[in-house]
Amino acid sequence: MVNDDPADQPTPPLREDLRLREAAPGLRGDPAWVIQDTVVNRFYRIGWLEFECLLRWEQSPRQISRQIADQTALRPEVGQVLDFRRFLEQNQLLRPGAEGIARLQNGSPSRRWTSWRWWLHHYLFFRIPLLRPQRLLGRVAGHLDWLFHPFMAWAVILLSLAGIVMVLHQWDTFASAVVESFTTEGLLSFALALIVAKTLHELGHALVATRLGLRVAHMGIAFVVMWPMLYTDTGESWKLPRARQRLAIASAGILTELGLAGLATLGWALSDPGPLRNALLYLATTSWVLSLALNASPFMRFDGYFILSDLLDFPNLHERSSALARVALRRTLLGLPEPWPEDFAPPRRRLLVAFAMLTWLYRLAVFLGIAVAVYLFFFKALGILLFAVEISWFIAMPVWRELRHWWARRQQVVRGRRLLLGAVLLGLLLLLALPWRTQVHAVGLARAELQMRVYAPYPALLQQVRPAGPVRAGETLAVLDEPDIMARSQANEASIRGYQERLAGLIADPSGLERQAGIRQRLGVQVEQARAARAEMARLQLQAPFAGQWLDLDPERRGGQWIGSRELIGVLVDPSRWQVDAYVRQDEVQRLTPGGTVRFYPEGQPTPIEGRVIDVGSTRINQLEHPALASRFGGPLGVAPHGEALVPTPALFHVLVQLDAPPPALRETRGHLQIEAARRSLLGEGLTRVFAVLLRESGF
Repeated sequence: MVNDDPADQPTPPLREDLRLREAAPGLRGDPAWVIQDTVVNRFYRIGWLEFECLLRWEQSPRQISRQIADQTALRPEVGQVLDFRRFLEQNQLLRPGAEGIARLQNGSPSRRWTSWRWWLHHYLFFRIPLLRPQRLLGRVAGHLDWLFHPFMAWAVILLSLAGIVMVLHQWDTFASAVVESFTTEGLLSFALALIVAKTLHELGHALVATRLGLRVAHMGIAFVVMWPMLYTDTGESWKLPRARQRLAIASAGILTELGLAGLATLGWALSDPGPLRNALLYLATTSWVLSLALNASPFMRFDGYFILSDLLDFPNLHERSSALARVALRRTLLGLPEPWPEDFAPPRRRLLVAFAMLTWLYRLAVFLGIAVAVYLFFFKALGILLFAVEISWFIAMPVWRELRHWWARRQQVVRGRRLLLGAVLLGLLLLLALPWRTQVHAVGLARAELQMRVYAPYPALLQQVRPAGPVRAGETLAVLDEPDIMARSQANEASIRGYQERLAGLIADPSGLERQAGIRQRLGVQVEQARAARAEMARLQLQAPFAGQWLDLDPERRGGQWIGSRELIGVLVDPSRWQVDAYVRQDEVQRLTPGGTVRFYPEGQPTPIEGRVIDVGSTRINQLEHPALASRFGGPLGVAPHGEALVPTPALFHVLVQLDAPPPALRETRGHLQIEAARRSLLGEGLTRVFAVLLRESGF
């Protein structure tokens, strides 16, 4: 009788071109080795058990496990040897037999392109090698030894810190420059700065690898969901015996980019406004953002992930932590008695599970963003298809696989856990379906209902300004003088007197009757000019049209100074009635109606001021009326550069609120508002938005 048990069948031989290298021991001192696949230049790290299996390979798994148990301190099970065999088969590290050759022929490149999975994988990720830089890197690395001296590292750190401190001292200028750079020309400049920064980033990886004696096989462009990214093949870093050396290669790109960002920040702070300063701004911002927000993140397989893996000496961190998190979910939510895929101490296991959860949330946000980006980037029909591919492949399929596993094990879930899980799901559904949301949040500026900013009607000489304080209606606020008008008025008065005297003399002269008409006409012109001059002079007597408080006077202003028509003299406010100009997002404004209750929280004040809505705008505002609310001037509302206009982004609607009491300082005050609105559930609001998007995007 033929024994068909795989545990008793000899294992197939290994490929002869594989290389086995000793690696640095793990954190707990356990030995490790690396299998190098020289064909595709891939490296596979194995432990003590796998190494002992390779020493006894081409025997049956049962014999291998028995010999290891007899000759070493290990006590492996036959299943562990079979799992290692499957690992070698999946990565094509075994010499293929007849069946294996047939499988390779069926999976050859000439046939794989007919599979939808092949197209999907190559759409999501593919590489285009451009350079084989090893010879050039060997020459360049010898001339750049000075860059790796400790003095250079400290110099860059100190210069970067100096640049950051100098930028913090002029933060408003820096922030407004960043906001105003989001134009077509600015975006092109950002793209150019990105290319420069990423090129230096990849050169950092390549130079450090070369200095450590490794071969950089190629450099090129990788397309991740059609987004181009430079890459450097540093796969041979697994040849290095120490994790610290691999850490140096993994962190070289981020350190290069951070150094570039720091020096560019210092250059921006020291340079004068102009093209050079703009270029340094683009270089600094792109380098800081990409280094800290993207490359340093350990939640995607970028530099931050490999740095963390090398620091912890924990290969395949994402896969192993995700496996632990899935088991933790099954044990916690369903009570399934599933064994842990790896044996860790409870504190370390909890950290790995928490890391996996954060990774899932981070990737969910990233993949949703990618799905929206591909939808907007391509024409509508292809965009919808690619959007569906992104959502299904990256989000729906992993969730579906886990739910399918839960369903297959549903009989093992105890009754009490089923009831608890059902109650939690019902509670979440009620939380989403019940209309408990009653408030709309907004930002606004409190101002007096009656207020007047006082300016000179035209450039004039300041004679007198009333001190700050209460004034009555009709009282003079400021007295101005314009010498040219006074001179014209005096000349007109003199001309009037001269013409009047001439008319008096012509009355007694019978021959002067014919000349009287012309002189009377010229006299009328002078009278009108004198009246106009007196009217202009009257405008220089600035009076209060209503009673109130006279505020915001410049303490440096004195009589005898010239003042322009755009220079504020002061502000007259009626402190008895105050209103708030509030701004609400487009998706919230439909919930507001006049008469709604409002709580206004002035900045720095914990006690709200009650009020009510008196008007809700029906169209979006074209520009902000109050610069204090604009991000360009440190306010909470983002604005897009459009000349001197402050155009809000995204769309905002104006809501006018009447306050029941004035703010404590009796001045214009920024603050946050809580406005009572129509009740709405999270589920209803979400469905409304989804249907609105579908309706808007349904036309081709």
